[in-house]
Amino acid sequence: MPFDPTIAEIRFGMGLSPDIAPPASADDMMARLTGPDAAAVIAPIPTYTDVYPSSMDFRNASRALNAARGTDGEEAATELQSKLREDGRAAVALFLQAELARSVHTNDGFRERLTRFWADHFTVRATSGIRRHLVSPYIQEAIRPHVAGSFADMLVAVVGSPMMILFLDQHQSMGPNSRTAQQRDRGLNENLARELLELHTLGVGGGYTQTDVRELAELLTGVTANAQRGGYFRAQQAEPGAETVLGVSYGGGDASLDHVTAALRDLAVHPDTARHLAHKLAVHFVSPEPDDAVVQAMAAAYLDADGDLSAMYDVLLQDEGSWSPEALKVKQPFDFIASSMRALAVPLDTILNATLQDVRRVAQRPLSVMGQTWQSPVGPDGWSEDAENWITPQGMAGRITWSMKIPRDVLDDLPDPRDFVFHALGPTPPEPVLFAANAAETVSDGIGIVLASAAFQRR
Repeated sequence: MPFDPTIAEIRFGMGLSPDIAPPASADDMMARLTGPDAAAVIAPIPTYTDVYPSSMDFRNASRALNAARGTDGEEAATELQSKLREDGRAAVALFLQAELARSVHTNDGFRERLTRFWADHFTVRATSGIRRHLVSPYIQEAIRPHVAGSFADMLVAVVGSPMMILFLDQHQSMGPNSRTAQQRDRGLNENLARELLELHTLGVGGGYTQTDVRELAELLTGVTANAQRGGYFRAQQAEPGAETVLGVSYGGGDASLDHVTAALRDLAVHPDTARHLAHKLAVHFVSPEPDDAVVQAMAAAYLDADGDLSAMYDVLLQDEGSWSPEALKVKQPFDFIASSMRALAVPLDTILNATLQDVRRVAQRPLSVMGQTWQSPVGPDGWSEDAENWITPQGMAGRITWSMKIPRDVLDDLPDPRDFVFHALGPTPPEPVLFAANAAETVSDGIGIVLASAAFQRR
């Protein structure tokens, strides 16, 4: 089936907009993806390295409070610590606000979708309240720069990020025979190694064994993080000697991060990794049961390009099945809210100038009601791709309530529902939705009916 600009924006992007032209072709989509990241400019998010408040800010404040206890400076130190916590909570909403602005006003919706796809693939959760605001900066630093480039580069950046290291307790992993383990009576933690093989690279059913998990875990010892240095390599806690992962030996001399990086780069271009990533991308964008021939072609292109993700995307976008009019996927809650605001053409200034309370009311709290608490998936495997996970009684009640109430809160003048149905669903909306939009008693009801329709929930 031929390329369709409406499907391009709905299935592969952030939804239709009355003000932003959709891509003209699959080649146009790839050109936008590999071009400048304009959305990141209009709504900046700091990197993990540059974020405020940083882990070091919290560490310094805690130390200052401990030093000031029982002195005249205790009250000021307590207030500083409280302010940092308040600023961290505010940053969570500010970064959600920026991500909404990007999604609503981008002309490269494929980049926004891919950024969230890979952030979910490399899921992290805050391990304490003071780290809740650090997830978006982690994505900005470790994920977003690599979505159109080398998967190996992304993998290396993720494994070296303090967010991943702390989330999977890698900082507590020490080689059983290392100097640090013998001094502190600590041992090996296999969490990161297991997730790397099971979730991030070869996938469940990939050609690895428990021995590979343990060997990789031993190789990863030394990868650690703290507030002052971020992610770094500490040779004193690395397991001495060489480790063999999938039949390849790494290390053997002085422990080094280079040995870890070499293993990660090999894992990135393993044939099982190529198949795992290709299948997961096809499931996310096109179908719960993608055509195996397409998956194999995507994997082959990826391997031929030495792990360049763009080669894999290009095959997916050139496949006729990707443009089938049958919508087999359900929008996750964030995408539902963002695509609704995009169809409504909510102005950029309205989004960026919203109060934190407005962001929480319009997006953060509704996301929780719909089943997708912001940046807090249940496990390391991220959010479910199954439609049944999202189309639940509570989830649909949340979507319907949002559709009927929020549009009139964010816009002074709502569009005519008779026009809006085409803005939201394209030139050929389903007849029942078109009829309902035309028959609505009020403008607000008409908008709500379109947004709550099954046609708008699917892509």
